[in-house]
Amino acid sequence: MKNVLHAKCVRCGRTYEAIPTLTTCQCGGILDIVYDYEHIKTVLTRETLARRRDNSMWRYRELLPVEEETEAPPLRVGWSPLYRARALAERLGLRALYIKDDGINPTASLKDRASAMAVAKAREAGARVIACSSTGNAASSLAGNAAAAGMETYIFVPSRAPKGKVAQLMTFGATVVSVQGSYEETFELSRQAIGRWGWYNRNAAVNPYLSEGKKTVGLEILEQLDWQVPDFIAISVGDGCTIAGLWKGLKDLYALGWIDRLPRLISVQAAGCCPINRAIESGEDWRPMEENTLADSIAVGVPRNADKALQAIRESRGLTVNVSDEEIMAAQKLLGRTSGVFGEPAGVTGTAGVKKLCEQGKIPPDASVVSVVTGSGLKDVANAIAACPEPISIPGDMASLLEAFAARGISAYSNLSNR
Repeated sequence: MKNVLHAKCVRCGRTYEAIPTLTTCQCGGILDIVYDYEHIKTVLTRETLARRRDNSMWRYRELLPVEEETEAPPLRVGWSPLYRARALAERLGLRALYIKDDGINPTASLKDRASAMAVAKAREAGARVIACSSTGNAASSLAGNAAAAGMETYIFVPSRAPKGKVAQLMTFGATVVSVQGSYEETFELSRQAIGRWGWYNRNAAVNPYLSEGKKTVGLEILEQLDWQVPDFIAISVGDGCTIAGLWKGLKDLYALGWIDRLPRLISVQAAGCCPINRAIESGEDWRPMEENTLADSIAVGVPRNADKALQAIRESRGLTVNVSDEEIMAAQKLLGRTSGVFGEPAGVTGTAGVKKLCEQGKIPPDASVVSVVTGSGLKDVANAIAACPEPISIPGDMASLLEAFAARGISAYSNLSNR
């Protein structure tokens, strides 16, 4: 790969050749892919990028760690819409708010970006089988992307994973192992199985290429904003891989000279499971936590990418905020009613954090903010149903409709002009 120099441990600094089967450093640290930006500048510019018609994450191929001859996986991943949320911005007292809806990806989450990269690297490694552990979204994204590429998958999920996500896995033909225990126990079993059978490892704790796929969400945001840098980008945080990838993409653009400053990150975690934010706020090392939140995709009590995530938050002078499950579900309804975007609990956690920080006066009213919705609400309809009132149920006649409206205090508006 002409665009890649090597991989470097974020903990001890040791470097490695960037081969497809790259895992962790011998010290146990997570590796980071280091690029040759001077070479990239000779083959990629903002102008050449603007002329491309590939509206997927692979439009940034020169900034991705894949061989030139490696074929992109079949599913179209990336280039999700960035909406200007004017009504919600007004509600929150912000100058500008944008919603990046990654729930429109093929398996309905941002995790498709990492899984597409995993499939590409597995092909380079000559692997036929890929495996991972997941709270849900990484699993379904891997199963879907691998199925499209004709590869087999073995997926390990904790038994609390939402049925809708497990149904996705089964539909995509994955061999699913539901572990009666925590995510930490699920991860450990997957690690042992991968080691025993030599499957390609899609776990973010081990595979440094996954955050390189996730970073494309940051590349897209800036391109969609015509390279005008927002003041803040908010995102939900679980194992830390997504926020680390987002930051990596932003730093890539800065290194290329395509943007003249970097935004501040907002790390949003569930109050019932916030080991990364707690480490930032206390100034101490992160410590494991119980996984007490309905936002299953970020219920990670032992974050495997903590080093990269903490580095990203600190380097960006980022803000941290923890939100309750009640605040998350309130944000789900608020986002839907003001913006028409339906996000799952973990997907709207970033927006819940933006709302809370605005109410606390920690985001200036003249700021521009991007909130990333990381997964579709259709991933977890059970919680959405529980948070909403029952629909009006009546016989099919106007008298019953009028009676029901009166009972709920509804004044029906008419589009008919007075005559």
